[in-house]
Amino acid sequence: MNSQRPVNLDLRTIKLPITAYASILHRISGVILFVSLVIALFLLDRSLSGPEGFATVKSWMSNFFVKFIVWGMLSALIYHLVAGIRHLIMDLGIGESLEGGRFGAKVVLIVSVILIVIAGVWIIW
Repeated sequence: MNSQRPVNLDLRTIKLPITAYASILHRISGVILFVSLVIALFLLDRSLSGPEGFATVKSWMSNFFVKFIVWGMLSALIYHLVAGIRHLIMDLGIGESLEGGRFGAKVVLIVSVILIVIAGVWIIW
């Protein structure tokens, strides 16, 4: 038996670095995008079925709940895109150090929050 094994596996008490949160959010946003693809394709199919289908989707988009769902889908897309760009930049060898990783994670979170708020203002109002 290895005595160096962690004793406390309660994830609520483990302090993760900001890079871990950025990575976990990137994975979660990918799952949300995968699941929301069904909703997006349904709305697209319905809106392209004809003038009455387009009018139906347009009337649905006046509902706050539908707007909120679309904003959530767009938020996942924005975060996933920004974090993906960070990964592409890291693939070029930029920001691979510990300090660079922390800085990149902070930039991803800040830029994503700004873009998500802008998208919320655009969609909801």
